[in-house]
Amino acid sequence: MNKINQLLALFTIATVFIAAKRTDKPVKKPVVIGYVTGYSGLINPEQINAEKLTHINYAFVNVKNNQAYLDNAKRDSTNFVRLNSLKLKNPSLQILISIGGWSWSENFSDAVLTDSLRKGFAKSSVDIIRKHQLDGVDIDWEYPGMPGEAGNVYRPEDKQNYTLMFKEIRKELDIFEKETGKKKLLTTATGGFVSFLNNTEMGEAAKYLDYVNLMTYDYYSSKTAKHHTNLFDSKAYPSDNSADKAIKAYIASGVPASKIVMGIAFYGRNLKLNTNANKGIGDTILSSANSYGKGYTFLKDSLANKKGFTAYKDEDAKAPYLFNQQTKEFISYDDEWSVDHKCQYVLQNKLGGVMFWEYSSDKKEYLLNQITKSFR
Repeated sequence: MNKINQLLALFTIATVFIAAKRTDKPVKKPVVIGYVTGYSGLINPEQINAEKLTHINYAFVNVKNNQAYLDNAKRDSTNFVRLNSLKLKNPSLQILISIGGWSWSENFSDAVLTDSLRKGFAKSSVDIIRKHQLDGVDIDWEYPGMPGEAGNVYRPEDKQNYTLMFKEIRKELDIFEKETGKKKLLTTATGGFVSFLNNTEMGEAAKYLDYVNLMTYDYYSSKTAKHHTNLFDSKAYPSDNSADKAIKAYIASGVPASKIVMGIAFYGRNLKLNTNANKGIGDTILSSANSYGKGYTFLKDSLANKKGFTAYKDEDAKAPYLFNQQTKEFISYDDEWSVDHKCQYVLQNKLGGVMFWEYSSDKKEYLLNQITKSFR
């Protein structure tokens, strides 16, 4: 090869390399959002592994007199300082307030009923994160346009007002961004079931949101023992809900996959089954039971294949459960195996990441360690 041909060959290689560099976008790592509760008292930051989280959602801020309201300002203010201290360990950690929740959603519908009310609610929400130097607002309205806890106010107008609420909060966050020069986040926790989409405009609402955290847990049945946080349908019973069904429905409604965050349960839900129950999954429910309504650390260390409980895996649903043949107790939960399947689903479908409820339910961090391993 003469010198001219050598130069041409080198030029071609360099051009291809530069073009590849231009088109090779950096891979965005999935988010790991942990809900941390403040209503149970002061938070011990030493018990939170900040390096394994991207976001903490502080649960909860109340809705009172049409405003976002700190129900215990002294406690919450101290908790905000403690959570912010975690940034010494993980400077990129984002701290958000989560407004609402199951018990504090009764006033959302009233608080966002008119344009002026929405503006006031938005300002009160952002004023909290401004005062406490936090990073964003998460809305956990359970539920717009449909019943949640008994006595909650809901109305047909919620469908549009839900979207308009996010629009107003986003405006206030934009103002705060200009003041600080830092990105401020707006996220929401939503029902992990298809009917939630009938009462909202999620495709439109998503334009104002950074992440949509699907609560793909607490799937409820009054008659048949079912998984409460299954990834796919089970063949053991007719399936109404699964994370896969919810995610596909949200994408079909116009929510970008990259904004969808899948929920993981760090706790179990337990049931007492009829005396003739012999397999657990698919058997008839006698009543709810709360004797083992504890987190995964307890389930793994104290119950799985202990005290008469046998641990099973539903391969179709990618969901585990415990069943006690003697006491007829059934417990549905997430374990490392199911969490890994959920994380792989997130990666394969290019979703935003995962979130979990809630941090203190797995004190030994079995599931958080699995999330870290799966996303590594």
